[in-house]
Amino acid sequence: MLFFYGKQKMNGRAGVVLLLLPFLFSCATYNNKLASYYSHIGSGNYIKAQSDLASNSFIQQPRNKLIYYMEQGKLCHLLGLYDSSNHFFNLADAFIETKRKSAGDVVTGGLLNPMTQSYMGEDFERFMIHYYKALNYLYLHEPDGARVEARRITLSNNALEDKTRSKNKYQEDAFSLIVQGLIYELNGEPNNAFISYRNAVDLFLGNESKSYYGVTLPTSLVKDMYNTAAAVGFTDQINLYERKTGIKYEKSEAAEGGELVIFLEKGMAPVKMDQRFTLTNSGGNTFFFNGPYGGINIPFDYGYAGWNQPRPLHEFRVITVAIPVYNVTPIPFVPAQVTVGNLNYTAERVHNINELAAAVLSERMLKEVSAALVRAIVKKTTEVAAAEAAKAAAKNDKKKESGEAAGLAAGLLVNMINTATEKADTRNWQSLPGTIQYVRVPLQKGENQITINAMGKQKKITVTGSGRLQLYNWCLLR
Repeated sequence: MLFFYGKQKMNGRAGVVLLLLPFLFSCATYNNKLASYYSHIGSGNYIKAQSDLASNSFIQQPRNKLIYYMEQGKLCHLLGLYDSSNHFFNLADAFIETKRKSAGDVVTGGLLNPMTQSYMGEDFERFMIHYYKALNYLYLHEPDGARVEARRITLSNNALEDKTRSKNKYQEDAFSLIVQGLIYELNGEPNNAFISYRNAVDLFLGNESKSYYGVTLPTSLVKDMYNTAAAVGFTDQINLYERKTGIKYEKSEAAEGGELVIFLEKGMAPVKMDQRFTLTNSGGNTFFFNGPYGGINIPFDYGYAGWNQPRPLHEFRVITVAIPVYNVTPIPFVPAQVTVGNLNYTAERVHNINELAAAVLSERMLKEVSAALVRAIVKKTTEVAAAEAAKAAAKNDKKKESGEAAGLAAGLLVNMINTATEKADTRNWQSLPGTIQYVRVPLQKGENQITINAMGKQKKITVTGSGRLQLYNWCLLR
C-alpha cells in the first residue's frame, strides 16, 4: 500500500513502518492471547491447560509474572498438587510485596499504554490467594499454615483500607473475613473467629439492603457469629445483632463428628475488554466522559503529563481513549443442594466476583480515564511535534509543498503508531470463580457419604467426621 501527499510520495522507510504496524502492535486483548488456555481449563482439561500456559510467550513476559504465578497456583490446586500450588502462590505473594513500578513502567504506561507495565493485581485477586493457600494447607494437613493466611487476611484488609480511605468504596473484603473466621474456628479460636464473623456481618449491615457487592447477608454467617459469641460468653453481642439483623439465635448441639463447610465455585471471572470512548472538551482543561459507568467530568492533570507550564487545550476538542470494561456473563443463582444421610441442606451465595470486579473498576473509573486522557493528549502533542520537526528538516527544499508533505507524512506516521499502541489494560486473573456459594453441614463420627448437587452437576464425596470443622471446595468452571 502506497501513500501520497500532494505530489510527493512518502519515503520508503516510513512506508515500510506503516506496513509493519499491524504486526508490531497487535490489538488482541489479554483474553485473546490466552484463549486456548482458558478454553482448556474451563472444560476441565487441566493437563492441556498446563501445557498451554507453560508454552505461552505472552504470559511468560516479566510484566505478566504475577498473572502467571496466580494462574499456575490455581491450576495446580485444581490438579490436587497442593504443594506446587502454594509454591506459585508464594511467588505471587513475594512479587506483590517486593515489586514496585519501575521508571520504565511509568514512562511506557504514560506514553504507550498500561499493558506495557508490570501487572500488580486487583485487590480482590490478592484476597483469593489467601483463600486458595489456606485450602491448600488444610488439604496438606497443615492447619498452622492456614492460620498464617488468616492473619495475613487482616494485614491485606488493613492495607486496602489505608489505600482506599473512602467508606463508599471497596475497603474490606467480606468473603476473606468469612474465610478467616472459619480458619480461626477450626483452629479452636472462637474469640478470633467471632471478631472475623462480626466484621463481615458489619460490612453487610453497612448497606440498607444488607448486601455487599452482589451478596445478600448469608444466614449461615450470622449463625456462625452467634455460635462463636455464645462459646466465649458474649451474650450482649448476640442480643445486639439479633436486633440489627432480624435473625434470632437458636442454640444447637454440636455434631458428634464435627462439621463440614463446602464452597461451590461456579464459572470464571469476567473477561476484561478494551473499548474506545470519546471525551469532549467545551473549553478550558476539563473533559467530559460518558461511559458505561455514567458521565464524569475529567480535569486534565498537567503535572501527571510532565508539563511544567499549562498550555491551551482548545485544539483538543475531541479525544478518543481506550478504557477497560468487564464483559460480565450473569450466572443465575441456583442454590446448591447437599445431602448428608437423610438430611438436605441448601447453600447460600457468599462471594460474587462478577459484580465485585465491575464495581471496583467503576469506583476507580475517574483514575482510569484521567490516565488515558493524559496519555492521549501527550500522544497528540508528539504528532504535532513530529510534523513540525519534519517541516523544519525540509525547510531548505525549494518546493514549499515538499515541506508540507513531509510534515503531514511524519504527523500521520506518529498518529498511526499512537493509535496502534493505544490499549486499555485487559489483564486479570480469569480462572477465579464468577461466584461462590457455601453451606455448613453436620457430620457423624466416622465416614459420611455426602452428595452435592450444584448447577446441574452432581458429586459424591466421603468425609471422615473427626469432631472438628473441615473445609472443602468444588470448582465448576463451566
